Amino acid sequence: MRARDVMTHHVITVGPDMNVRAVANTLIKNEISAVPVVGIDCTLLGIVSEGDLIRRAETRTESRRSWWLDLFASSNSLAAEFAKSHAQKAKDIMTRDVITASPGTRLRTIANLLEKHRIKRIPIVEDGRVVGIVSRANLVQVLAGAKAEALEAERTDASLRQAILGELQGRPWGKRPINVVVQKGVVDLWGFVDNDEEKKAIRIAAEATPGVHSVNDNLHVYPLTPVY
Repeated sequence: MRARDVMTHHVITVGPDMNVRAVANTLIKNEISAVPVVGIDCTLLGIVSEGDLIRRAETRTESRRSWWLDLFASSNSLAAEFAKSHAQKAKDIMTRDVITASPGTRLRTIANLLEKHRIKRIPIVEDGRVVGIVSRANLVQVLAGAKAEALEAERTDASLRQAILGELQGRPWGKRPINVVVQKGVVDLWGFVDNDEEKKAIRIAAEATPGVHSVNDNLHVYPLTPVY
């Protein structure tokens, strides 16, 4: 799946000259945690999130340091902090370097970007204009509503067994002499593994195979000491 398949199309946006208080009201009213800032032609200029609004003079939450710490802070950083907490327009508090993606970006890439940059949403941009937005919630919704194609089709026990063995053979931890028995979609795993993590991974690999109804884990961990 790609961004276009899951993105929210009707994106709420604000203009660069919108008052900061109005931006805050927009977030609350629409129950969102961030809003793209766009120009009159819908080109993306930046984004304002809740994080940009938590340090404000109006709420007396602006950053405060001892005077001697200010001596070590650069004038640039002090000026930026002041602007962030006292600015009255969206353009003065927004994050300008926005991580974006195109409608054709794969969901795997979207997930990687969210994780790498520790962000909660990614505007979807085409020809410089915002056409949608993909959030962490969108990805969770895909998981909640997903129906694996193979789950809809009946698979033979033999094909299920081959699928599981094929998956295990491609993993460093799955090359043990494991016996996989499948009867009417129910999988029994037999054999020995080196540790509990291998045991868990093998069980999960079987459970994640489309068409498997349940898994009986009969695997044993090799004893650490010889048994006489």
